[in-house]
Amino acid sequence: MSIYRVHFTWKEKQVLLKARSLDLTHPYFVSIKDLIFTKTSRLVIDPTEDELVKEFGGSDHLMIPFQSVIMIEEIMDENPEAGTMKLFNG
Repeated sequence: MSIYRVHFTWKEKQVLLKARSLDLTHPYFVSIKDLIFTKTSRLVIDPTEDELVKEFGGSDHLMIPFQSVIMIEEIMDENPEAGTMKLFNG
């Protein structure tokens, strides 16, 4: 199964989101569903990851403008159940 890493700018910062579903058919937006965030079972929390969960964790569907997208990577998910948490379904 493929995972997509979408690099884009948001509030003048570079952001990286991982997702299982990506749609590029809209003429002005990149459609992102099924976001993936790292499980945090440690005492030390990554503040960048925590900020992304607070900002985008409650979203069912994101539409990112093409102008803000820097790069999209498609990678193979070698171990789909280890170390990731699916926050919502698309």
